[in-house]
Amino acid sequence: MSKIAIVTDSNSGISQEEGKALGIAIVPMPFFIDDETYYEGINLSQPEFYEHLKSGVDISTSQPTPDSIMKLWDELLQDYDEIVHIPMSSGLSGSFQTANMLSSEDEYEGKVQVVNNQRVSVTQKQSALDAKELAEHGKSALEIKEILEKEKFNSSIYIMLDTLYYLKKGGRITPAAATLGTILRIKPVLQIQGEKLDAFAKARTVNQGKNIMVTALKNDVINRMQGLKQTDDVWIEIAHTQNEEAANQLRDELLEIFPGYHIVVDALSLSIACHIGPGSLAVACSKRISY
Repeated sequence: MSKIAIVTDSNSGISQEEGKALGIAIVPMPFFIDDETYYEGINLSQPEFYEHLKSGVDISTSQPTPDSIMKLWDELLQDYDEIVHIPMSSGLSGSFQTANMLSSEDEYEGKVQVVNNQRVSVTQKQSALDAKELAEHGKSALEIKEILEKEKFNSSIYIMLDTLYYLKKGGRITPAAATLGTILRIKPVLQIQGEKLDAFAKARTVNQGKNIMVTALKNDVINRMQGLKQTDDVWIEIAHTQNEEAANQLRDELLEIFPGYHIVVDALSLSIACHIGPGSLAVACSKRISY
């Protein structure tokens, strides 16, 4: 049986320390903050990132360099026979395209499988955990890639924003729309399903926004993911950007709807936080893969 290494990037929300504990290699995502380069989890922590974000400095995201990816692969291939590399969604970053191109080089061809299952943040983290389990159950790197890509649409994330400021700053909505939304106190709910970040609904209050997300989540779990037979059929996560108290409260509410489930509360990755700002709240689900 081949010895398989699992690689993902820090957009998954897996820290360097957690990655070492899990046996998953983590590629740090780069950020440009006032023209200086930082790496998530290396010289940029979550608290430091939010300090920069709230100060109004220019922050932009980037993708890992080809050299950094190849260096990691070379190190891993000294101890492993194959690699499964799970970058963030190809619809939100060029990371997949870069890694996929590199995997066709002679020294990596047949040894590195790059997964395009269009996951991001907490659902990407779950894919990495699934890949680890699949490898431990004897699946090859190619089999793991095929399984993850087959299940790519069996996940959803719904995010309620606290402010429209960062969408406006990133050019995703017009200043006029942001001003009107702020006046009307609109709490937009966004959706990540597949490769895109799309508008899903508009709420006037936090409670209304939470109800929209919970209803959508319940519909996905029951209908899109073939119903609930037992509590380990579907993974459910709650995520946030510096809104942990509200996230824990939402977890308690979801446990009443999904009793017996192990519902995880986690921070949304900085790559998403950069575009939506602090105070956001999200719910996510992904269908459990049979090992």
